Amino acid sequence: MAADLLNRPIGLELYTVGADFDKDPLGTMRKVAAVGYRLVELSPSSPTSKVPVKDIKKGLSDTGLKNPSGHYMLPDLQGNLQERIEIAKELGEQYMIVTMPWVADPSRFQTGSANQMDMFRAMLNGLTLDDWKWNAEQFNKIGAEVKKAGLQLGYHNHNFEFRKIGETTGYDEFLRLTDPELVALQLDCGWVAVAGHDPISYLEKYPRRYRLLHIKDFKKGFTPTTTLMGDPSTAPVPTELGRGGIDYSKVLAAAPKDVILYVEQEPPFKEMPALEAMKVDFDYLHNLRV
Repeated sequence: MAADLLNRPIGLELYTVGADFDKDPLGTMRKVAAVGYRLVELSPSSPTSKVPVKDIKKGLSDTGLKNPSGHYMLPDLQGNLQERIEIAKELGEQYMIVTMPWVADPSRFQTGSANQMDMFRAMLNGLTLDDWKWNAEQFNKIGAEVKKAGLQLGYHNHNFEFRKIGETTGYDEFLRLTDPELVALQLDCGWVAVAGHDPISYLEKYPRRYRLLHIKDFKKGFTPTTTLMGDPSTAPVPTELGRGGIDYSKVLAAAPKDVILYVEQEPPFKEMPALEAMKVDFDYLHNLRV
């Protein structure tokens, strides 16, 4: 089995090859497995998913890929938790990872624009400490139900969580208020770096909470920002692993030994197609000296 030097199988967050996966899920999964990846992370229950669960399940079976975690949205879990738990179990997941926080009253962030993404962006960039407290309460409540079902709820960060709110940040407040037994963490190391922080500092401060890592990189020289989806002309530029500014040999040396590793590269893919980029990313991580 292909594995990195820490003897861990390497996974791919399929968002990396999302356009290819939507067009040809089985063919894309075969290409992912042929590169050497042994794990994938899916979003099969998302309302925006274009691939039926039965097709994903067949792809996993045919390629031998494992799917230890999937991505979910908080409002979807609030309204369809038991159904999503059953899907997670069907696909062999251990972790149900929520990728974004939410708010009790989204209408607060109506922008007057017909584009719902404008409201979504305004909400994520405008969260208050009360919003983070509400999120922690929802995560603890849902996490208890997920745990009863034999699975584990988790949270995946971006960069906006690290915006300063008084003397703290939304992320630090969320960690403080969530029960470690009910809410695990998936650290997106690249987004932490974009926010101007060192992922190692969080791995060392909360070593028992981080169960999964997203490994991604951005070209050197970007200006740190905690604004999600800001001005494209000044936004950090995604790049393949080993071609950016994050020293992952140090990050992985600080990570828990049993952490689940996923490569994830953000679009756009300007220098090569996503299916080629994911191989560059795999080769970097596979050959990394820690």
